[in-house]
Amino acid sequence: MKYSEVKEKNEFIVIVGCGRLGASLANTLSDEGRDVLIIDKNKDALRKLSMSYGGLALIGDGTDIDMLREAELEKATAIVVVTNNDNTNIMISQMAKNIFNKELVIARLYDPERDYVYREFEIDTISPSILSSNEIWKLLTDDEGR
Repeated sequence: MKYSEVKEKNEFIVIVGCGRLGASLANTLSDEGRDVLIIDKNKDALRKLSMSYGGLALIGDGTDIDMLREAELEKATAIVVVTNNDNTNIMISQMAKNIFNKELVIARLYDPERDYVYREFEIDTISPSILSSNEIWKLLTDDEGR
């Protein structure tokens, strides 16, 4: 299931990790009027959310099943896991897939060599190093843009 298919439903998006990426995504979704909840174990991280953020925020460990239940993960239409640790992202993503039976789980992946683990569990990934490499390649090979 892709996000474009979820948009039409009564969507509720849970984001785990309120670093720059998680906060930016939460702010954007909230500004678009979407229901969003963000979780981070560091309350200071929640300061990255904009003053206009209209979603919910929880302070807690996303690897804790009780925290995921408190976040009502079972009601979520999409789960985005963007902590700064691949092992944490894998664990939370697996819990979302296997315990909460979520179809749309997206995780940030720092080490692209671990992609096979995510693919094995049918978890979509975003890899900053691969995205950056692709964009740099485009800039280096784009004769029209220069």
